[in-house]
Amino acid sequence: MVRLFAGLVGLFFAGMMLYSFVRGGVSFVANPPAETAEHVFHKHAKDLKLASDGPLGKFDRAQLQRGFQVYKEVCAACHSMKLVSFRDLKDLGYSDGQVKAIAQDWPVETPSINPETGEAATRKSLPSDRIPSPYANEVAARAGNNNALPPDLSLMTKARHNGEDYVYSLLTGYEKSQPAKLLKEFPDSKTGEGLHYNPYFANLNIAMAPPLSADGQVTYAEGNTVKPTVDQMAKDVSAFLVWTAEPKLENRRRAGIAGLVFLLGFLWLCWGAYKNVWANKEH
Repeated sequence: MVRLFAGLVGLFFAGMMLYSFVRGGVSFVANPPAETAEHVFHKHAKDLKLASDGPLGKFDRAQLQRGFQVYKEVCAACHSMKLVSFRDLKDLGYSDGQVKAIAQDWPVETPSINPETGEAATRKSLPSDRIPSPYANEVAARAGNNNALPPDLSLMTKARHNGEDYVYSLLTGYEKSQPAKLLKEFPDSKTGEGLHYNPYFANLNIAMAPPLSADGQVTYAEGNTVKPTVDQMAKDVSAFLVWTAEPKLENRRRAGIAGLVFLLGFLWLCWGAYKNVWANKEH
């Protein structure tokens, strides 16, 4: 009796779930949700080709150094990179002396404690220090950015779908004004004060002003034959952020290839052992 009652209860709940599902589907088809400006005018990120793409891709050290320079001179004024230490920059091709000089000359000093008074203080950065944040805390960051919180860039290309494509598209996707068609179809979607129209951003309006505003904004180090156009600077800093998000990318791929070769060799040995054991046996 108990089993019969339990079966009827389960059947009742299953029927109600099926009814709700069918009713919801019919309602969705009959009365689809109204389109929004974000759905109609949002653009998919442009495809960015980098040397690190693909299973055999490798980082372009020269491009990574250019990207770091763009971050240092443009992005570091607002965005932190709390998971990257100065000594990690040796992977980009910098020498120990260069890394030490970069840390010493960094415009924001590392937070510290005065050993004599115990009060908060700052000091010159060391190679072992993480890259310091441009703001003391979240309140200060919001106060300096129209109440918008600049995200940390350490893992940005991992935190967004097709991260390098997203960063590149966002940096090069600013438009001076909204399309007339958008304002005609969605008059309530006018870009507010302090915001900037960018169709690659989720809600089309972003608080960050165009960081790369003109060609030659960053002067690349001597020896670079690449011109610092807005497009090139966006590509370089996107490549740099791919490295910050996964600095051991090349090692992981080498380990993967070595593991694949080992497994193929092991498979061949197993096949040979199988043929040898059953060589004189009839199937």
